[in-house]
Amino acid sequence: MKQTLEDIANAMVAPGKGILAADESTGTIKKRFDSINVESTEEARRDYREMLFSTKSAMRKNISGVILFDETIRQSSANGKQTLVEMMQSSGSIPGIKVDAGAQGMAGFKGEKITDGLDGLRARLKGYHRLGARFAKWRAVIDIAPGTPTYGCIRANAHALARYAALCQENGIVPIVEPEVLMDGPVAAHSIERCYDVTERTLKIVFSELYEARVNLEGIVLKPNMIVPGKNAAKPASAVQVADMTVKCLKACVPTAVPGIAFLSGGQSDIEATEHLSLMNSRHDVPWNLTFSYGRALQAAALKAWGGIPANVKAAQAAFAHRAAMNGLASKGKWTTAIEKAT
Repeated sequence: MKQTLEDIANAMVAPGKGILAADESTGTIKKRFDSINVESTEEARRDYREMLFSTKSAMRKNISGVILFDETIRQSSANGKQTLVEMMQSSGSIPGIKVDAGAQGMAGFKGEKITDGLDGLRARLKGYHRLGARFAKWRAVIDIAPGTPTYGCIRANAHALARYAALCQENGIVPIVEPEVLMDGPVAAHSIERCYDVTERTLKIVFSELYEARVNLEGIVLKPNMIVPGKNAAKPASAVQVADMTVKCLKACVPTAVPGIAFLSGGQSDIEATEHLSLMNSRHDVPWNLTFSYGRALQAAALKAWGGIPANVKAAQAAFAHRAAMNGLASKGKWTTAIEKAT
């Protein structure tokens, strides 16, 4: 039986599971590989991602879906026996695809960005669906600095997100709607209260645009930032404060029709991202499934353990499986520092 958008969206945020963001662009993954002194070749990128996707315990128990880069959705395993998409599907994980073309400077809005990629998107979505993608991702970038963000920048990015989401649903693909208010922009000195205000304003404008674009909210997944101070803020925030203010903001902005919210980790450490998610779920009763859609916070330990050396694959997979399991617990409000240290 054909899966509906609602079926796919609910599976993406199933209890105990979350989304692996493995959609780093060629430039971004080169920076990650540079940190471990590994040359970023197509083969090395395939080997690294195949290592993650073949970690059966993580993929079956804790990873509901994987966001892929264009190169990856077209690759096969090293032995050529299956595509990487087929490898994911065999573990019950849903393939997804990054479809935006990156954030570019917004004309007339100094210091602000608009995400490109709408031109030709309908045709690209049809092609990605044939390759196995059942959800997609589009990231809007909202920076906090003196005088920004402006209403014009937020509205333009929200409108692009809504047009993208409508095109996805037209083509049987669940859109991940990702309006990221940055914690690590060029200035990043804002307080947690300022983050709350900007995120609230952004989310309200995004959902207004989604409504105007006739997007089915039951067939989307929201991927927002948590409410955190900028990385250069004078005053830090406690984990409880982050959890409570994030949930308060979501309750003020997100319709209950949305099946789930999968947070980005932004510039948070692995443990911070896990702790904040767990506290939200343990301290609050909310109408959505709250889970993760992490990149660095799921991969950093595995990348370091791997180091580009085949003999390290098992150790790297163990590191990835551990972080996936910890975040799986966090998505149910059951993570603790004691469990983190004991496993």
